[in-house]
Amino acid sequence: MNLKAVLFDMDGVLFDSMPNHAIAWRKAMTLHGIEMTREEAYATEGQRGVDTIRQMMKERLGKELSLEQAQKIYNEKTQFFHELPEAPVMPGIKKLMEKIHQSGINIGVVTGSGQLPLINRLLKEFGRYLDREHIVTAYNVAKGKPAPDPYLKGLEMMGDLKANEAVVVENAPLGVQAGVAAGIYTICVNTGHLPTEVFVEKGANIIFNSMVALSENWESDFFLTPSLD
Repeated sequence: MNLKAVLFDMDGVLFDSMPNHAIAWRKAMTLHGIEMTREEAYATEGQRGVDTIRQMMKERLGKELSLEQAQKIYNEKTQFFHELPEAPVMPGIKKLMEKIHQSGINIGVVTGSGQLPLINRLLKEFGRYLDREHIVTAYNVAKGKPAPDPYLKGLEMMGDLKANEAVVVENAPLGVQAGVAAGIYTICVNTGHLPTEVFVEKGANIIFNSMVALSENWESDFFLTPSLD
């Protein structure tokens, strides 16, 4: 590995926002006749919101929604999300970013979100380490996670890097699957409520139980070993 960049997911990695997203998803989907569990919200995290909606509508209600119809429901979910208290920055993440920054490695974000307020908050909280040109959103790719496209786009935006020149930091099964599919060393930080086995099945190279734990172990040689933590 010739590490030149770290590609972070956003929700559940940079911000402790997944509890709010789960609440917003459940409210929005209930309006349209679907009971979505907290676990389902966590399991589908990282996927483009419109894709989650279209998939659940087809599987649960047998409805085929257009992108425009799904976007309207996603807008409702977004409204519910922004009515909730602002999610805090994930403990340990700024210390980790400082370590990465000091070592001369670049930082990018690859998120399934397309919400402008969240993108602006990224720049507000992490502007020392990140700029807008190094953020991939739902609107930069035709296929979202679990397809490899978002992380392949991330490699491109970081300077047409090769897969062995970056690592991915993810918290979601679909995000882990996307990073692995792109051929990138994929670190899982399990900040949610899903069992570790889910991430093992998706191919995570290593698993930490918190961002603090990842930060504390960043200088170790875990990149060289396939063992899980």
